[in-house]
Amino acid sequence: MQIPTDAEIRALHRAYAPARDAFEIVFEHCRLVCSLTEQFFAGRDVDTDLVRAGALLHDVGVYRLESSPYVRHGVLGHELLASLGFPVEICRFASCHTGVGITRDDVVRQALPIPVDDYLPRTPEEELVLYADKFHSKRTPPVFMTAATYAAEVARFGPDKVRRFAELRSKYGEPDLSALSAATGYAVI
Repeated sequence: MQIPTDAEIRALHRAYAPARDAFEIVFEHCRLVCSLTEQFFAGRDVDTDLVRAGALLHDVGVYRLESSPYVRHGVLGHELLASLGFPVEICRFASCHTGVGITRDDVVRQALPIPVDDYLPRTPEEELVLYADKFHSKRTPPVFMTAATYAAEVARFGPDKVRRFAELRSKYGEPDLSALSAATGYAVI
């Protein structure tokens, strides 16, 4: 499988971002998630190049949202990447990073506006990107979130999601957000 370079990924973001500010927000978020994943590499048997590409591409679907509900960004990103000829191993980073994973039951029970399916990480690489994504938010202004803050936020989706995040936290630990916060000026909440 050919993994795209950082320059190719940046060009893709630029090509599909509807405006410069959208590019800056989304691409910076993806770069920060990429930096966060690197904190979890030690002692893990993962394809670091694949993780890097997945982190840099995971949110490309945001550019296609227009007025669609945000939960659709993963599916839209998967569709975009597939339409560009990326292998499913790359496309899945877009569709399988939302929350702590979306199950078929979640889609049905919550009447989510996405195809009924499981959107869960299947590989360690996908799981790392999903987990790292929880520690930075594109909200205005962008912020870094501690594990405790994210755990409180995910609680609104049910105790199963709290348990799943606790499992991920136990498995990977917590990232050091201080250097990234200092470099970007974004608060840690």
